[in-house]
Amino acid sequence: MVQFIQGRDITLAELIDKFGLQRADNEQFFLEWQQDLPELSDLEKQSLNEVKTEYLHLSKYPILEPVVKIVVLSPLLRLAGFYQPPFYIASKEEVRISSEDEGMIIRGRIDILVFHPPLWVLVIEAKRADYSLVPAIPQALAYMLADATSAKPVFGFVTNGSEFQFIKLTKQSTPRYALSYTLSLNCGDDLYTVVKVLKHLAGLIRNL
Repeated sequence: MVQFIQGRDITLAELIDKFGLQRADNEQFFLEWQQDLPELSDLEKQSLNEVKTEYLHLSKYPILEPVVKIVVLSPLLRLAGFYQPPFYIASKEEVRISSEDEGMIIRGRIDILVFHPPLWVLVIEAKRADYSLVPAIPQALAYMLADATSAKPVFGFVTNGSEFQFIKLTKQSTPRYALSYTLSLNCGDDLYTVVKVLKHLAGLIRNL
């Protein structure tokens, strides 16, 4: 019997069991979030300082997912250059992926997909401010596994407005993934680092 499951309900254990997903143990696997990051201009830093100030002001009340997208995510994507050629943005993109034995089918909608046809560049999951990023990671990985372009790595980005984490997935013979550290809007210059990583990923795709 085929098991249908929503992407938001998938667990990491199910992805490992049904799709053969493995966590990469090589520190060199995901250097894109750590090395060769670009510098930010003073104007870009000022914009990010404003994002932080606005978020902290609004967080006195519960911040739901749409507000996270407007107040935090949208400015980050703009500063990273994802609203400019060669990139395009899709929202609530439907995805469906089945395990090799077709015993499990995952269905869902990606919150935001940044793509450069035919490549998926960045799968983004945004959660409300009081949600942990932990359950968002297998959801993002499930959607990343649905990418049909297996020759290139796919990157994921999960955020609840105050915390951010990057994901890398490759799908050659065995799907393998790695995670960045969790970066925090409340921790030093972490918000600068988030945009630096996003800009670096955009640059890598432009230079393909």
